[in-house]
Amino acid sequence: MTKAIQVGGVTIGGGAPISIQSMTNTRTDDVEATLAQIRALAAAGCDIVRVAVPDMAAAKAVGKIKENCPLPLVVDIHFDYKLALEAIAAGADKVRINPGNIGGADKVKAVADACRQRGIPIRIGVNGGSLEKELLAKYGRVCPEAMVESAFGHIRLLQQFDFDDICVSLKSSSVPITMKAYQLMSQQSNYPLHIGVTEAGTVRMGTLKSAVGIGGLLALGIGDTMRVSLSADPVQEVYAAREIFKAAGIRREGAELVSCPTCGRTRINLIALANEVEERLKEVDKPITVAVMGCVVNGPGEASAADCGIAGGVGEGLLFKRGQIIKKVPQDQLVDELFALIDTL
Repeated sequence: MTKAIQVGGVTIGGGAPISIQSMTNTRTDDVEATLAQIRALAAAGCDIVRVAVPDMAAAKAVGKIKENCPLPLVVDIHFDYKLALEAIAAGADKVRINPGNIGGADKVKAVADACRQRGIPIRIGVNGGSLEKELLAKYGRVCPEAMVESAFGHIRLLQQFDFDDICVSLKSSSVPITMKAYQLMSQQSNYPLHIGVTEAGTVRMGTLKSAVGIGGLLALGIGDTMRVSLSADPVQEVYAAREIFKAAGIRREGAELVSCPTCGRTRINLIALANEVEERLKEVDKPITVAVMGCVVNGPGEASAADCGIAGGVGEGLLFKRGQIIKKVPQDQLVDELFALIDTL
C-alpha cells in the first residue's frame, strides 16, 4: 500500500478512494472565470483542481480563488520558486513542481521548508517530453527507466531538506511507456501515484488513450489519484475519468449506460437514442445501469442485468425493468418514459 498524503480535505494514497483531478484552462489571474470553471468541475464530479501559476499575477490570485474554491487547490509551478512561495503563502493545498527546474538547492529548500511548515504536499511531475539531458544521453531515448530515475533524483533532492510528503507522476504521451514507468515506480517505492497519459489528444483519441493507460494501471492496482488530459473543456476530463472508473470497476457513481452495437434487426435509430440517453444520464447520480437495445426480440433478455432500459421496434419500443417488460411505448416517447422510470428507482 502506498503512503498517504493530505490535499486539503482529500486523502491520496494509503488505501483512500482514488480521486479525480482536472486543471483549469482559464487565466488564473481572472479569478471569477477560474472559480466559475472550478464550480463546473466540482459539479461534474471532480475531487481536486489544479491551476497554472505562470507569473506573479497568477500567484497573487491564488488567495482570492482559495477563499471561494469548493475543491482542494493545487498550484502548477515551473522555473520560478518565488511563484511557489507566493502561492503557498496564499493557501494552496498542494504544489506541483519539478524540483530540478526551479533553481539551485537553496531555492528547492525554500519551497520544501514552506510546504513543510504548512503541511502541504509536493507532486513531483516527471514528463517524458522534458527529461533531463543527462538521462536522455544515458538511455538514448525517452524510456520508462529514465523517467523513474528522474523521479528518484527529484525525490532525493527534496529528501535532502527533510521533505518526504511527496506524490509522484510519470507521464508520457506514449501509453506503453507511461504504463511501464508507473509499474516500475510502484515496484520500487510506496509514494502515492498520480496517474495519467499526458498530451493524450482530443476528446475521442484522448479518452481512448487514457482509458487504455489509466484503466490498465487501475486494473493492475496502480494509482491513487488521476487526471484525464484532453484538448477540450476540462469538464470533459472529469466525465471521461468517471467513465473509466466505471469500466474498471473502481467507483460506482452515477448511472452506467450499456447499449447494443446494432445489427440488421435494428429498426430504430439506436445510435441517436443511445447518445440522447447518455447525455441525459450525466444528470443522474444514482448508481444504476441503464440499457438501450436495438430490437425487442432479445433486448430485454440480453440486458436483464440492467436496472432498466428500452428496446427499439418499428415505430415503438419496449420499456423494461430488470429484464421484465413494463409496457410498449411510441418511439418518440421512449426516452422520456425511460427517465420517468429512472425517477422511480
